Amino acid sequence: QVQLVESGGDSVQTGSSLTLSCTVSGNIVGTNTMGWYRQILPGFRRELVAAIASDGATNYDNDVRGRFTISRGDTEGAVNLRMTNLEVKDTGIYLCKYSPSWGEPTWGRGTQVTVSS
Repeated sequence: QVQLVESGGDSVQTGSSLTLSCTVSGNIVGTNTMGWYRQILPGFRRELVAAIASDGATNYDNDVRGRFTISRGDTEGAVNLRMTNLEVKDTGIYLCKYSPSWGEPTWGRGTQVTVSS
């Protein structure tokens, strides 16, 4: 069973930077996609922020392109999200998602990011 734990969320001012981290444990399939999603409130739709495939290919939401950078961490399955020039609209719960090439995806519980002006 795979487990994900996010960290790094905080309350910051507009223009600030944060780095979110997601650590993964369990039986990880080598070929996978790791993604960061944002949810305004619990129970609301989860929207893709950024994703990175096993081959390093990345995908970003247009609102964060150029401000956020997703990268693989040092340990297997780990993924980071470097967020710069944060805006109020970036506020939300950031969840990490592990999508293996086969099998069911797994979600973390999320970390809260609050950006105020």
